[in-house]
Amino acid sequence: MEPAPPAIGVFDSGIGGLSILREIQAQLPGEDLIYFADQAWVPYGSRPLEQVRERAVTVAADLIRRGAKLVVVACNSASAAALHHLRQVYPEVPFVGMEPAVKPAAEHSDRGVVGVLATAATFQGELYASVLDRHANGVEVHEVAAAELAMLVEDGRFTDAKEALRGLLQPLIAAGIDRLVLGCTHYSFLSDEIRAVMGPEVELVDPSAAVARQVGRVLAAKTQPGRNGQIAYLTTGDPARLGSQLAALFGIDAIVQPVELG
Repeated sequence: MEPAPPAIGVFDSGIGGLSILREIQAQLPGEDLIYFADQAWVPYGSRPLEQVRERAVTVAADLIRRGAKLVVVACNSASAAALHHLRQVYPEVPFVGMEPAVKPAAEHSDRGVVGVLATAATFQGELYASVLDRHANGVEVHEVAAAELAMLVEDGRFTDAKEALRGLLQPLIAAGIDRLVLGCTHYSFLSDEIRAVMGPEVELVDPSAAVARQVGRVLAAKTQPGRNGQIAYLTTGDPARLGSQLAALFGIDAIVQPVELG
């Protein structure tokens, strides 16, 4: 039997990155995937950038040790804190990260007024400042930091999240935005709740599909056509908890491996 091909590693502090994993699986069904939920550290967005950077290096090292041929930093906070650093530390491994989708929001905004919903860590990073500098010229950008939403998603408290969103999104409604960038992968799971608060005139900009396309471009001829890829799920938290989250969100009955990192 031939050995299994190298996998694509995907990591986040919790379940938010599953929104990216789903898109990669849909676009590259022949690829084996490793999903690493660093739930002992969830959420990254409330931690100092330096701490997140060090942790991202530790998680990436584990995925590379497991044979990851490409690593997706499926977390905006970790991308803001560590993406450039990871590429320096592991120059032989391609990394694909999250960039707040200000560019498509700005390009398609009819009013020239867009909103960004993200964590404080994302807004503080150099990556976000660079995105604004490159893509927000001539467009009004209104920002709302909402770190607490990630934990509400982790805990499956979607009703509480909707109530929190009513207050959080009021400044964006008052500003008259017509595009709202989802700047945290956890927020993809709140799309219905966000639409209910913002109304039908505001389009949500979710970068998940674009990230998956970038993974395909980076891999190019290295992809594995004609086979059904497998997914391994890992967590530094409680495997039973991640298993129940997978069942609740996707109806998946998955074996979750525990991981201990130093």
